[in-house]
Amino acid sequence: MFTELTKNRVYIAGICSIIVTVGVARFSYSLLLPIMQEGAGLSESGGGWLATTNFMGYLAGVLLAASLHNLNYKYNLHRVYLLLSVITSVAMVMTTDIITWALLRFIAGVCASGGMIIASGLILKWLVSHEHRAELGIHFAGAGLSIITTSLLVEAMLSMSADWQQQWIALAMLAAIFAIPAWLWMPHPSTKTQIGVAAKDNPPGKTFTRLMMLAYFCAGYGYVVSSTFIVDIVEGVEGLQGQGGLAFILVGIAATPAAIVWDRIARKIGYLKALFAAYILQAIGIILPALNDTLPVILLSTLLFGGTFVACVCLVLTMAGKFFPSNPAKFMGTMTLAYGVAQIAAPVFTGYLAEALGNYNLGLYLSTIVMLVGAMILLRLLSIEKRMVDKTA
Repeated sequence: MFTELTKNRVYIAGICSIIVTVGVARFSYSLLLPIMQEGAGLSESGGGWLATTNFMGYLAGVLLAASLHNLNYKYNLHRVYLLLSVITSVAMVMTTDIITWALLRFIAGVCASGGMIIASGLILKWLVSHEHRAELGIHFAGAGLSIITTSLLVEAMLSMSADWQQQWIALAMLAAIFAIPAWLWMPHPSTKTQIGVAAKDNPPGKTFTRLMMLAYFCAGYGYVVSSTFIVDIVEGVEGLQGQGGLAFILVGIAATPAAIVWDRIARKIGYLKALFAAYILQAIGIILPALNDTLPVILLSTLLFGGTFVACVCLVLTMAGKFFPSNPAKFMGTMTLAYGVAQIAAPVFTGYLAEALGNYNLGLYLSTIVMLVGAMILLRLLSIEKRMVDKTA
C-alpha cells in the first residue's frame, strides 16, 4: 500500500511539473498568440520569432541537462525551473518590447526541459529501481492535462474580458499552485530503493542512434508547427473565429490518455512499429486543415494531432529508459537535441511563410512531408532491429 501511494505521488509530481514547466511556460503561448496579436500588436513573424526563442531555450536546457551527470544537481535544477516558470510568466506583462519578450520566452523554454527531460529521467529511474514497469505514459498524460488546464483558464478569463496581461498573471498563479506538489513529491535521486535492483544498460549501435535522432528531428518539426500555430490557424478560418481555444482543448483531451494508450500498443507490437503508426496519423492530422477548413475536419485534425504528438515523445523517451536504465536522461538528452533543433527552425520559417502568403497552408504541407520522411526512417530502423534480433536468435 505504501509503495502504491508513493508511486501515485511520484506520478502526480511529474504531471504537475509538466503543467508548470511545459503547460504554462510553453503551451500557453499558443493560446495567447492571437490575443497578443490583437492587444499588443504582435505580428505573425514576431510570433514565430518568440516561439523560436522559446525552443532555443528548450534546446539550451536540454544541453545543460545532458552536461550534468550529477543527478542531485538535476533535481535541484528542476526546482529552480519551477520557480522560473512562474517568474517569467509574470514578467511578460511588464513590457511590450519584443527583445525582452524573446529573452523571457528563452528562459521559459529552458524551464520546459525540466518537466520533459529532468523530471522524466528522475521518475523513470525511480520506477526502474522500485521494479515498476518502465513506462512514462502516466507522466506524459500531464502534457494533455496541461493543455486542458491552461485552455480552460484562458477561456474563463476571456469570458471576463481579460486582456493579454491579465491572462499571463492568471497563468502564473496557476503555475504557482501546481508547483507545490511538483516541488514536494518529485523523487530525489538519492532515495533508497526498496529492493536494490541493479540497472544494466543496453545501448543501441551508432547507426541506430543517428537514424533515431533524424527520425525524432522530423517528429519535432511536425509537432512544433501545429502546436504553435493551431489556435491562430483556427481563428483565421472564416466562420471559426472564437473556436481556437476549443480546438486547443480538444488537442489536450486527445493527448491526455494518448501516452498511456500508446504504451499499451507498444507492448504488443513494439516501440518502433508504434512510433511508425503515430507518425503516419500525426502527418494526417497536420495536413487536414490545409486540405479542408470546415469545422468537422479541423476537429478531426486536432484529435489526431493531440493523440499522437505526445506518443512520439513518450515512446522515444521510454526507449531511452530501456537502453540506459541506470541514467535514462543520457539518451533522452541525445534524442531531445534533435527534437529541439527542429523546433528552433520551424516556427520562424512557418511564421514568415504565413505572413507572406496570408495562411499557414504551405507550412502545413512542409510539416507533413517532414513527418513522412521520419516515418520512412523508422521503417529503416525496423529493418535494423529485425537483423539484430535475427543475429541473437
